[in-house]
Amino acid sequence: MTNAQSTPSQIKLLVVDDEVDFLNTLSQRLKSRDFQVTTASNGNQAIQEATGEFDVAILDLKMPGMDGQELLKILKENHKFLEIIMLTGYASVESAVECTKLGAFGYLEKPYDLEKLMAVLRDAYETRLKKKFPHDQKRMKELDTLATGDPMAALRAMMRLDDLEK
Repeated sequence: MTNAQSTPSQIKLLVVDDEVDFLNTLSQRLKSRDFQVTTASNGNQAIQEATGEFDVAILDLKMPGMDGQELLKILKENHKFLEIIMLTGYASVESAVECTKLGAFGYLEKPYDLEKLMAVLRDAYETRLKKKFPHDQKRMKELDTLATGDPMAALRAMMRLDDLEK
């Protein structure tokens, strides 16, 4: 990996799947490889969990209620630097194309190969860093400029910048 030897423990994952046994197994496998893993068993729970900052999300495509495509769309709208990998037992060319159009980084079939998933996770994380780094640099320059001016104007501008992050 580029960008200062990123280790898995730095990667914060959100894993969403309605099959609880599968969700727990995948979560344990990822935790044993030092990823920070948060799980959700449905779309609504995932949206609540996503108030925290995650680097990558792994979403099941077929779930009751809110499916993975709908969740993908919502997460991408609200978390512009979140990379999302779809993991499904119901793979099709049509759903792969649609998920890609909605912003999915990857699309893998169940049963999954753990080493392939690990490679896609690392690639997704690296892509996130590459997208976020220029943004963070620009923001730091703006904050530095603000810090040398009027303190109240700086606070208002910082609040505006924070609002733009959402």
